[in-house]
Amino acid sequence: MTDTHASDTNGRSTETTAVDDRDPLFARIPRRDFMKAGAAAGAMSSLAGCTGLLDSDDMPAAADVDASVPPGELDDYYAFLSGGHSGDIRVYGVPSMRQIMRIPVFNVESARGYGFDDETHDMLQDAGGYTWGDTHHPRVSQTDNEYDGEWLFVNDKANGRMARVDLEYFETDAIIDLPNQQGTHGACALMPDTRLIFGVGELRVPIPNDGRDLEDPSEYGSTLSAMSADPFDHEWDVRVDCNLDNGDSGKNGEWFFTTSYNSEEGVTEAEMTAADTDYVVAFNIPRIEAAVDAGEYETINGVPVVDGTEDSPLNTGSEPLVRYIDVPTNPHGVSVTPDGQYAIASGKLDPTCTIIEIDQLTEVDDPNDAIVGRVNVGNGPLHTAYDGRGHAYTTLFVDSEVVKWDIDAAVEAEMGSADPVIQKHEVHYSPGHLIAAESYTGDPQGDWLIVLNKLSKDRFLPVGPVFPENDQLFYIGDDDAGMELVKDTPAYPEPHDASIVRADRLDPASVYDPDDLTLDFISTDDEDNFIERDGDRVHVEMHSQRNYFSFEDIAVQEGDAVTIRTTNIEQTEDMLHSVAIPEYDINVKIAPQETREVTFTADKPGVYWIYCAFFCSALHLEMRSRLLVEPAD
Repeated sequence: MTDTHASDTNGRSTETTAVDDRDPLFARIPRRDFMKAGAAAGAMSSLAGCTGLLDSDDMPAAADVDASVPPGELDDYYAFLSGGHSGDIRVYGVPSMRQIMRIPVFNVESARGYGFDDETHDMLQDAGGYTWGDTHHPRVSQTDNEYDGEWLFVNDKANGRMARVDLEYFETDAIIDLPNQQGTHGACALMPDTRLIFGVGELRVPIPNDGRDLEDPSEYGSTLSAMSADPFDHEWDVRVDCNLDNGDSGKNGEWFFTTSYNSEEGVTEAEMTAADTDYVVAFNIPRIEAAVDAGEYETINGVPVVDGTEDSPLNTGSEPLVRYIDVPTNPHGVSVTPDGQYAIASGKLDPTCTIIEIDQLTEVDDPNDAIVGRVNVGNGPLHTAYDGRGHAYTTLFVDSEVVKWDIDAAVEAEMGSADPVIQKHEVHYSPGHLIAAESYTGDPQGDWLIVLNKLSKDRFLPVGPVFPENDQLFYIGDDDAGMELVKDTPAYPEPHDASIVRADRLDPASVYDPDDLTLDFISTDDEDNFIERDGDRVHVEMHSQRNYFSFEDIAVQEGDAVTIRTTNIEQTEDMLHSVAIPEYDINVKIAPQETREVTFTADKPGVYWIYCAFFCSALHLEMRSRLLVEPAD
């Protein structure tokens, strides 16, 4: 390891440290000639969080960066961060890093009544009925390569699902179970306009996974799944041989890229790291859609599945559907530059990032000839973001650093050179994803960067054996000063990725529009409020407002199926009510002008208080009704 100096885009000498001086890897050489990198996997696990860090005295101080947002003032950005095992989306303000809201997606959440009312309960059940999810990659919809503030999409890494969040109301409105995937790792929209959403399947299994080929991993496969954005429908899958990983879209609607690993088709660590190289997989979306339109697919679990494997007849000739580009073994993240010129893949087990010129993919016979650069950034590169000024920022998991480097310089430099590196900054510790403001669009804002670290260790008060993780905010708007660490923010484990959206691109509602809801509004009129029995089914329609529900008593018989539909008739924003019946495990939130319903079986005789669980007025404690369940005998 040696200290070096590199130049930024203006020729200024910028001190860097801990640049790896190992022999570079070179592009355009056969797979068998790449140096094996399997040993790096063990090194990564043993070094994580323990590597030498940069001396803080060498780095610019953040004292001159004002990231404060005084009480009563609002942030410039919304940051949508994955909640990981919590199955939700965390909404932060940037630069304050204050958590504003949590949006439940794959999890039941009582404060918002999510999973308790009939609509959201049925949505979760219809999408597999799982009790948990693992959100990874929140992606906001775009128009003309700019965020349009309409939708957010996110994957469930655990259970092979994709979800859509309505950004008018900041709530999940649709979930799709992907029947031909296990482990939907990546998620991204097709650019420039969000016409399709992709779920990137990671875990190879037989397709269909119905008991066949249990002991023959060579017959397993994974898929890229495409969904239409609105309506949110599953359109088609493309099957590949390898394990797909993370993904990103080109900017002109033609290419979608994923990293992949396990080209060996193994099932153990040794088998999955035996080859010298793996792939960046480039999917030609127009050609795949043409194949679907021509009926060149097999229907599996009700979904058209196109054969995109390396030996597929659809990949022969001059216009293959899928191109496989050799990169050092077991890569991880891939992201497309804001101008759409390059796809950049991180080495993970190799210290380099590989730069692929996208337009070359339709020109060259060998897709490896589209590789135009390979920059040595350091140990354990995982993910890359952009500032819109020609700079890339890559996380180094093993080195516990984030590295800033010049994209054009990396294309011009010798393959494997570290010269394009401008600066490295320590992070705490072992970073995974990072995201710059609007980095996924065609016009990054170039001011704020969030690094999502997997470890925090000594950064916060001890809270027992399960530590928080650490989201660190950097200011990157001054190339002379370089990256400046501004804030540490503890995060409940285990988040992964994020999107940062300028606040003026979103226009969330503060009160529901009843016309947007499925259920009819229940007014204060007597004819709208009733209790109706049909055999052993009881239907209740009532309204709620500060201090009372429209019925003081609801009398039913033991064994009745009871549906309670309620409208919050308040017009004042943030005046929440709920229908809470704890003994029946019910807590349905009702925001102003919202109507929700819940159905349950009254199988316990007795008196059960129905009350509002939100402190809504001075007479909040008196806002209640009685559920009277008469014994059947």
